[in-house]
Amino acid sequence: MKIELRKTFQFEAAHLLPHLPETHKCRRLHGHSFRAEIVVAGECDERLGWLIDYADLARAFKPLWEQLDHRYLNDVPGLQNPTSETLARWIWERLSRHCRC
Repeated sequence: MKIELRKTFQFEAAHLLPHLPETHKCRRLHGHSFRAEIVVAGECDERLGWLIDYADLARAFKPLWEQLDHRYLNDVPGLQNPTSETLARWIWERLSRHCRC
């Protein structure tokens, strides 16, 4: 059976978007309460009765959370222009290395 699971992680961080015009509000330093919703899809393991152990997903996300929570995102390698889209790609590239997601 194909199934989809979601787990939401939260972190606090500051950033600015350096490529916007000087007058744009997001060009100024500001912070957010970010939510990263991780979606994993695939076949449910018939024997275990699940797709993935939520603890494994949390364990895989923890090193990323430690790099993001209460940080200035522009200083994180790969997030020099930390838009939501760039942040989503950054998380996916790192998380997908450690999950069968």
